[in-house]
Amino acid sequence: MYKAFYKLKRNPFEITPDPSFLFPTRRHNEALAALYYGVRRHKGFVVLTGEVGTGKTLLLRCLLQSLKQSDDVKYAYVFNGRLSPLEFLQYIAGDLGLPATGKNKSELLLQLARYVVERGEKKLTTVLVVDEAHHLSTDILEEIRLLTNLETAEEKLLQILLVGQPELDEKLDSVDLRQLKQRIALRSHLASLDLEETRGYIERRLKLAGSPDATKLFPQDTIAAIHRHSRGTPRLINTICENALIAAYARQAASVTPDMIENIASDFRLGVQTRKPDKALPSEINLESIARKLLELYIHPEGGSLAEEVKLP
Repeated sequence: MYKAFYKLKRNPFEITPDPSFLFPTRRHNEALAALYYGVRRHKGFVVLTGEVGTGKTLLLRCLLQSLKQSDDVKYAYVFNGRLSPLEFLQYIAGDLGLPATGKNKSELLLQLARYVVERGEKKLTTVLVVDEAHHLSTDILEEIRLLTNLETAEEKLLQILLVGQPELDEKLDSVDLRQLKQRIALRSHLASLDLEETRGYIERRLKLAGSPDATKLFPQDTIAAIHRHSRGTPRLINTICENALIAAYARQAASVTPDMIENIASDFRLGVQTRKPDKALPSEINLESIARKLLELYIHPEGGSLAEEVKLP
């Protein structure tokens, strides 16, 4: 509804990962180059991590868009890691166009191995792309590691891209996955945007959407407020800016003001910090057992202290 009012040809702040809106910061360029290089040079394992909303899936979309233009590349794209090992292998086989229904694990592995080896002999590239890889279980990650045993003396036959939140790094640092960690050839991490990058990000999106004067629509003090509340996270920047344009249009204002941003931040509770739940006390205190012990001490006071019996921390 605001597009005509602000002379925009398209919505500049959709939260869907549209490759045409990629804002190439140095870190994003390096990460995209690492993904592409890893696939094209048959490096095997490539890992990309980043906080929620920093643009990981957008980079993947850009990479896959590029790979689609090549006749020698075939990929399976897994975006749901909450699968059993068998379901995971079935999904990969199905996405590569291989029959997967009714096959057991050994049959699927043999089929995948033959497919990858045959393509390798023809100098063709096969890629497994796993988004949201931080959800993968240790068992599935181990299955993925074993798939990299498909190799020649010179190169890996299956290229694997693992993309996920920082929790993926924590998993890969575990003792159980140390073999997989040692096989990672390239690793990148996406960080949030700084203030200058946030300014460039907003102005680029507005210009691509057809804005005649991006700096007037979002003045510098407004962008500073957006950066402060979004902490430079692209997805949050999009959400704030989209709502800001709606609010400005409702007021028939020529520019988005800092007070509009403050109201939006308050509505979206952006000042509320998300945190992990506190760790439970070692062997959490059972209130029922404490009450029972209190009763025993009341009846038999010579029985000892409560703290000694229930081992309070």
